[in-house]
Amino acid sequence: QLQLVESGGGLVQPGGSLSLSCAASGFTQDYYTIGWFRQAPGKEREGVSLISLVDGSTYYAESVEGRFTISRDNAKNTVYLQMNNLKPEDTAVYYCAAGLGGWVVDWYNSWGQGTQVTVSS
Repeated sequence: QLQLVESGGGLVQPGGSLSLSCAASGFTQDYYTIGWFRQAPGKEREGVSLISLVDGSTYYAESVEGRFTISRDNAKNTVYLQMNNLKPEDTAVYYCAAGLGGWVVDWYNSWGQGTQVTVSS
């Protein structure tokens, strides 16, 4: 059973930066992609960024393209999400998840507990 633990959330002012981490323990061989998703109050969970565990390809939602960067450290079994130029609309609980890939939430079957990101002045 794969376990994912997120860290790094917090409160930041608009224009600021945060870095999230997703530490994986267990077997990652059964999964193809690690994704970062977020869910704001009253909204559906949405994909933010994906990274392939096969070839390292990265993908971004249009809303975060150019501001967020996803990366991985295979030695540490950790995936990172560097978030720059944060906006109030980035406020949400951020989750990392492991699954087959793509933007569909249901294609991911291992989820972390989530970490709160609040962007406010």
